Amino acid sequence: MGIRDRIKRRLPIIGMGGNRGRPQPEAPAAPAPTPAPKVVDAAPVEAREIRSPREVIDELVKGNKVVLFMKGNPTNPLCGFSAKAAGILTGYGHPLAHFDVLSNPEVRNEVKEYSQWPTLPQVYINGEFLGGSDILRQMHESGELKECLDEAFAES
Repeated sequence: MGIRDRIKRRLPIIGMGGNRGRPQPEAPAAPAPTPAPKVVDAAPVEAREIRSPREVIDELVKGNKVVLFMKGNPTNPLCGFSAKAAGILTGYGHPLAHFDVLSNPEVRNEVKEYSQWPTLPQVYINGEFLGGSDILRQMHESGELKECLDEAFAES
């Protein structure tokens, strides 16, 4: 299934009666607490050899099982959506690479082109773009995120 189809499946349907009056499924319980995950700091672009923002993004996405492009970092998120995404991902206890898009405006703009998705944060698992914090939350609540992460880390 293509990424656009996965995203469309997760978007709420607005209008046409929606789910009014229908009971909503209960969200699964949060995963059991696990040891603190290994958070991988992406070295600042300025500290590396000069490369294009796309090369930096490509290296992060292809070189890590889970990557979060966010505002701030998992221990100090600088927006609510980034905080939500980081909280969900770190709750699973898997290694998480991240990049603070506020540290480099060129990467911030290029990651939106890279994914063809206009907002941040953005999550990639096994090199595939999943979406932002709302889609991540929906996948977490449905149990689909756990399946994606288990599959990604089973290949280790």
